[in-house]
Amino acid sequence: MAESSDQHPVIDSVDFRRVLGVFPTGVTVITSAGIPGADRPVGVAIGSFTSISLDPPLVGFFLGTSSGSWAGIESSGHFCVNVLCHDQLELCGLMASKADDKFTGIEYETTSTTGAPILPDVHAVIDCRIDGVVELGDHNLIVGRVQSLETRREEPPMLFYKGHYGSFAG
Repeated sequence: MAESSDQHPVIDSVDFRRVLGVFPTGVTVITSAGIPGADRPVGVAIGSFTSISLDPPLVGFFLGTSSGSWAGIESSGHFCVNVLCHDQLELCGLMASKADDKFTGIEYETTSTTGAPILPDVHAVIDCRIDGVVELGDHNLIVGRVQSLETRREEPPMLFYKGHYGSFAG
């Protein structure tokens, strides 16, 4: 491993992704009502969702600083975590895309607290108000204060492992 001029190790990005890829993560879609007045919700697939605190109830996710979805999430001041089930790969692909309107043809409901979209047939939903944002390298950590949460469907969750989507074999 080489050292950079400021004494931080130089890590190859391909190696970084390969090694970190052996840690399985759950797959979520973060949704928001979007920019006020734009009348278009926002959705983005995320594999970096985590619980942070029980008291107060905080969760978080990481989003690239160049993400086009951030403006809509930030300006709305809220987001909903939609935990995907193992059979929602098509929905995941749509929300991971760069499509202008990712909600075309999707019948969704909205949360009673923030108005963020709840996607159909998801495993669970966690509705949040943005509590803080921390810039870390090429990503932001978006922290949400949980407003409401519920389990909606008893199916195995979608997992991401070594570059592939799958489910929990238990």
